[in-house]
Amino acid sequence: MQFGKVEHPDEVNFYLPKDHDGTTEILKKTYSDKVSIYVGCAKWNKQDLKGFYPKGTKDELAYYSKQFNCIELNATFYRIFPAEQFEKWYNKTPEGFKFFPKLVQNISHLKRLNDDVQPYVDQYVSNVLHLREKLGTIFLQMHGNFGPKNFDRVIKFIEKWPKELRLAIEFRHTDWFNDANVSKDLYTLLEENNIANIITDTAGRRDLLHMRLTNNEAFIRYVGANHETDYTRLDDWVERLVLWTHQGIRHINFFVHQNIEVESPLLSKYFIDKLNTELGAQLKVPSHITDSPTLF
Repeated sequence: MQFGKVEHPDEVNFYLPKDHDGTTEILKKTYSDKVSIYVGCAKWNKQDLKGFYPKGTKDELAYYSKQFNCIELNATFYRIFPAEQFEKWYNKTPEGFKFFPKLVQNISHLKRLNDDVQPYVDQYVSNVLHLREKLGTIFLQMHGNFGPKNFDRVIKFIEKWPKELRLAIEFRHTDWFNDANVSKDLYTLLEENNIANIITDTAGRRDLLHMRLTNNEAFIRYVGANHETDYTRLDDWVERLVLWTHQGIRHINFFVHQNIEVESPLLSKYFIDKLNTELGAQLKVPSHITDSPTLF
């Protein structure tokens, strides 16, 4: 992921902001004493993850899914895969594994939630349902130039979205969060429709750390900078997730990206170790991954 990339990450203030006041309120409303935690990478492609797969690995997904309990499925952004492909992915992965697929770009970037977007939504949903119980939250990522002037499109899209499928949305235009009136209306819309407000943590766009949950799900897209601060930033996230767990969060979905993806499995393993220690979670710890960073 190149989004938010900076040349000098050592000059960035990576402080994790305090929670938005609405986050405390929504967690009170949706309190749960049980939490599901999914931590993984954004892709399993061997070219992007050199060194992660043992020599001779023939099926990257089959191997990956034995190391992590989920994948943020970015491949589905580029085209609508046939139902048969989702069936194959389902059959290659173990029980308990989940896919968190991105909605295809026809919907978000090309049609931009216009009125004629529904056929793409219907086809996508029909095919992705073949992941069955391994289907996690589907997420919609809007283009950075898709601003609040398009609010009516968001409302119409959400009204037609099948309510039995969990949805998360990532807004990138800064005015969704910096305009108080717009953000209030947006958060209300997401809350009323049980849609997760994605939090994106990347070096060059600190404004997207709005820290505003809109339902009982924390959907976090973490982008490392291939810098030593990647680890201290993860420490801060562990601390925040411990707080949210005590406040009653039900779902934690955390996906690790990097501009150079080779380090993503290592960061994910580090994060899983920390969560197991601090939360008493029992997440599987990936094997065959070195404990020391290789790029820093």
